[in-house]
Amino acid sequence: MNVSEVMAQYLRAAGIDVMFGYPGDPSVELLEGCRNVGVDFILGRREGTAGLMAQAYGMLTGKPGVALSTLGPGATNLVNAVANAYLDRTPMIAISGQIDTKRLPTFTHQVVDQHSLFTPVSKWATSIAPHTAGHIMRKAHRTAMAPRQGPVHITTPADYVGAEATDDEIHLPPTNGVGHGIVVYGEEGADPVAMINKANRPVILYGISAMQENAGAEIAALAERIGAALVSSPMAKGTVGETHPLFAGVLDMACNAQMWDLVRSADLVIAAGFDGVELIKPWDVSAPVLHIDTVPNTDQIYASPLEMVGSISHILAALADEVKSAEGFTEGDIRTHRDALMAAYEAGRVSGILNPSDVIRIAKVNAPTDTIVTADVGSHKLLVGQGWTTHNPRSCLNSNGLSSMGFSLPAAMVAKYLYPDRNVICFTGDGGLAMVQSELRLAASLGLGLKVVVFCDNSLNRIELKQMARQYPSTGTVIEDTDIVKMAESMSCNGVMVENEQDLADALATPMTNTPLVIGARIDPKQYWTQF
Repeated sequence: MNVSEVMAQYLRAAGIDVMFGYPGDPSVELLEGCRNVGVDFILGRREGTAGLMAQAYGMLTGKPGVALSTLGPGATNLVNAVANAYLDRTPMIAISGQIDTKRLPTFTHQVVDQHSLFTPVSKWATSIAPHTAGHIMRKAHRTAMAPRQGPVHITTPADYVGAEATDDEIHLPPTNGVGHGIVVYGEEGADPVAMINKANRPVILYGISAMQENAGAEIAALAERIGAALVSSPMAKGTVGETHPLFAGVLDMACNAQMWDLVRSADLVIAAGFDGVELIKPWDVSAPVLHIDTVPNTDQIYASPLEMVGSISHILAALADEVKSAEGFTEGDIRTHRDALMAAYEAGRVSGILNPSDVIRIAKVNAPTDTIVTADVGSHKLLVGQGWTTHNPRSCLNSNGLSSMGFSLPAAMVAKYLYPDRNVICFTGDGGLAMVQSELRLAASLGLGLKVVVFCDNSLNRIELKQMARQYPSTGTVIEDTDIVKMAESMSCNGVMVENEQDLADALATPMTNTPLVIGARIDPKQYWTQF
């Protein structure tokens, strides 16, 4: 086999059946290798969005998404998506072509130092060669999947991709943790069971790692045992179904003041797989934190006198067996909190116009519980994060580490590609859509019948709100109006513009087809000012 064939066969053996990217000359052999083993290739309209598609694949499947670019501008365009996966803790194998090794030391045309470029935003950056092909793929796979999960980057020199591989063995490393070993860090005699038994108002704050480990059942069981309020990070939505009677809400999304007040009222925070990369507000909680994760608390964003490191599910199950039953937060307490939270969520709503919160509320009506939603970056993401009721893990996707605009549409396309029979709704702003709207043509060509709901307010609202708070005029934050219907039609999609609740409901009730539907929702942004 040549080097590209080794790479392709490794990906196929790892259960990866699709690659996303934008190829160039050094990619020809790899594309052919993938074609021969049944790894599909989806041509994004630019490397950055193809990389976001690969990230979404990782979020949805738990396997590394694969992104491909050519050299020079292809590699530099891919950087944002790799950085997004890095801070969103998502497994990815990013591959970029490079000129041949003979010319690399002295040639300059389209040459950038890809190792230096990707090292700060990936877990590992390397180059592949005929005598290292099998080893590099194995290490890349294992590194991407190891806690904390993230991207690796492989450079493929043009004279190596078609060269005969002398290292061509395909050996898959174990990537799913099955060990039950627990390492406890703390002062001598520190006892996590005693720490929990002492608490009267515990909160379980769960995050990305808990979602990736599918620890929802264990989180819920411990919460029910000790009366803990359940608080989710945005990217962990659905780890515990959000109709659970102890579910209190999502931290650092809409109505964040109410959520922080709840967390600050706790006398113990159990951080289960919670990653501080998702925090928007600084940690300001006086209660002690019990850190439970697959990695130690090296970030020190919050102090934790006691750390339990290992399988999150196993640790939580062991604690639930050992701790005493306690009342803690009652279901009535949580209902009272949720009622106040939802009242704040609807604050500023004006009848007779289409408010931002109306869009989420209407979209939830009759949405199947297995609906997959994606949210872009902006004011609407905060609404989706708090207001969308998520029933299952990996079904509410957003970028909340790097928080890159343009994420939602590529992510929704991959969701519909992988799960064509599920309802998929993409929530995006007019600013975020403008960055990636050319991908709608790809969505149409792939027959992806997703629904794209665009919050149209002709503004970069998050920034404009800060200008308003300082009594500055809107400078550099106004987006010109776009004819959503014509734009959609030019991309072979269906399009409709709505300005009231009934028209939005009718549009969302449109039966599923193989053609994307772009719904421009003309909202009045005044409610954002009240909420944020």
